[in-house]
Amino acid sequence: MAAVAQQQYYEEAEGEQQGEEDMELTVAYQSLDLLQEHGVAANDIQKLNDAGFHTIESLAHATVRKLSEVRGLSEAKVVKLKDIVKQMVPMDFKTAADALEDRKSLVTLTTGSTELDKLLEGGIETGSLTEVFGEFRTGKTQLCHTLCVTCQMAVSEGGAEGKAIYIDTEGTFRPARLQGIAERFGMDPAVALENVAYARAHNSEHQSDLLKMAAAIMSQDRYALIVVDSATALYRTDYSGRGELSERQMQLAQFLRQLTRLAEEFGVAVFMTNQVVANPDGMSFAKDSTKPIGGNIVAHASTTRLRLRKGRGENRICTVYDSPTLPEADCQFAVGPSGICDATE
Repeated sequence: MAAVAQQQYYEEAEGEQQGEEDMELTVAYQSLDLLQEHGVAANDIQKLNDAGFHTIESLAHATVRKLSEVRGLSEAKVVKLKDIVKQMVPMDFKTAADALEDRKSLVTLTTGSTELDKLLEGGIETGSLTEVFGEFRTGKTQLCHTLCVTCQMAVSEGGAEGKAIYIDTEGTFRPARLQGIAERFGMDPAVALENVAYARAHNSEHQSDLLKMAAAIMSQDRYALIVVDSATALYRTDYSGRGELSERQMQLAQFLRQLTRLAEEFGVAVFMTNQVVANPDGMSFAKDSTKPIGGNIVAHASTTRLRLRKGRGENRICTVYDSPTLPEADCQFAVGPSGICDATE
């Protein structure tokens, strides 16, 4: 498994300058151009780029079978390529102490709400996949918009000093919202909008293609966040009935695997929303008789799962539904004119 340091998009380095300690963010992934120093031909590198491989890490994480599918690459070239990248990307065992040190340098993105950040122990974690689900009007899309702005802020202010990619499958992206959120955080709205790359996905195949485009974009500049709102909507409509359930789940699993790979490869925070469906097994008088769609496929792919519910007025309730580190708890936040904020009394 690749080292967490390679999974991160940002590494924190402490240095002294004029008696003060400064934090620097450096890109942790390696460009494919470095392969030329190891004797790989420029046209072979171009073939890899065309096939969707844009970093050394993407080659290290790919299987030999997957690389053999690249047009123009012989099996001998693929084996040689794997030998080269193994020397460039650490993928062996490490001690738990080293893993703990690596995790200390993880960057988190503020949500805009003090209580919600406290619940998430700092905010949305980079290098992993966070899923948020709930009924309509619970604040899912507003949280996506807020993160697109906060990820651009300085690390000391709860950001990651990177751009954002927004894949919209439901037609709910509103640039005007970003302007209001940017003004709230003292940012130039025009600059904030320029730093968000937006695409509207029209079907599940297009949705997967957009991830390949995202990988190419992220290899050219510093990005901190990928938003998919929502990850499952198009799969629900493109595949219907029990007869297509198996195919739907397989395609959804491949899409989520791509998302996980991008999170690890570029160290970005992946934030996706999910829809809910009424649970026929649940009691009608239960507190919440809905469940997220996607089944175990989505459950296993997500590192952290958050459930949103409606509260009183503009207040919303967020519950940690599943996480390897966060305890099961909940908190309240509010949806305001300038995005996610603290709950009102």
